[in-house]
Amino acid sequence: MELERQAQLEAEALSRRVLIHDILRRLRGEDNDLLPYSAVSELRPKGESYRGLQTIEVDKIIGTVDRYGDFDAEFMPKEPFTLERWTKLRQAQLEGTEFPPIHVYKVGDIYFVKDGNHRTALAKAQGQHYIDAYVTELDVPVDLDPDDTLKDVILKGEYAEFLEKTRLPELRPGHEPILFSKAGRYDVLLDHIHTHQYFMGLNQKRSISWEEAVTDWYDNLYLPTILEIRENGVMKNFPGRTEADLYLWISDHRYYLSQALGHDVGPEEATLSARRQAQKGPLSRLVDRLGSWLSHLAAQRKPSVTKKTLEG
Repeated sequence: MELERQAQLEAEALSRRVLIHDILRRLRGEDNDLLPYSAVSELRPKGESYRGLQTIEVDKIIGTVDRYGDFDAEFMPKEPFTLERWTKLRQAQLEGTEFPPIHVYKVGDIYFVKDGNHRTALAKAQGQHYIDAYVTELDVPVDLDPDDTLKDVILKGEYAEFLEKTRLPELRPGHEPILFSKAGRYDVLLDHIHTHQYFMGLNQKRSISWEEAVTDWYDNLYLPTILEIRENGVMKNFPGRTEADLYLWISDHRYYLSQALGHDVGPEEATLSARRQAQKGPLSRLVDRLGSWLSHLAAQRKPSVTKKTLEG
């Protein structure tokens, strides 16, 4: 009876903890739901392999196959019947019961619970670091991380589709990750590659395969720009953005800068110019926009740099 009372008191404390977590997350504008396993389909898994019984890190369990509505983002029970089940398990644990391993899917560096949700919630609440689990690993082109949200999974799903279409992992094994902070950017990147393929064909007067266009785009446009971004420390001026975000911005900046100057500028000059723009205040940016407008008017009176020139 004493152990039953202890389990009940712990459950009441846990319920208050869940309520506080929910309020704090709402105030911060954060979701308070577990990651659903169904979202993994966005990553275009190629298959799965059974890895057997393993000891896994509890902190890396961030989702569930079919009970994501019953637990919060911390894998704490948020429904009355879920809390009741948790209380009974806690009492059994206090009485010395040993629980069987849970069953999980491994995706990248994280896990989704297939069977054993309440045992996982118990382990989380008790601050348990490890738990035994039967592991089935999914083969995905883009890994997930323990702090990924549903938004991150959607973005990485778009990335997985981009990798599938470009075959970049096969063409350039170990390539630099291409991650965006907002959805919809990979379609823009595909347009860049298609445009690059078109101008390669014009310049070389031959048909350019998609694979050749992808590798040439990566080797001569994307990678040099990323290396310049890193070398010049541009990222510190763009908190919350990614290198791929900056690549698209610098690419546009490079094109319009080349039009204004009357010649093609390389990745280094475009990156440094973009950095200077980011460091300027609103008044300076307004003056620059006026200057760009005047340059545009002047450029209309003489032959301008075309995209064909930039691709040359």
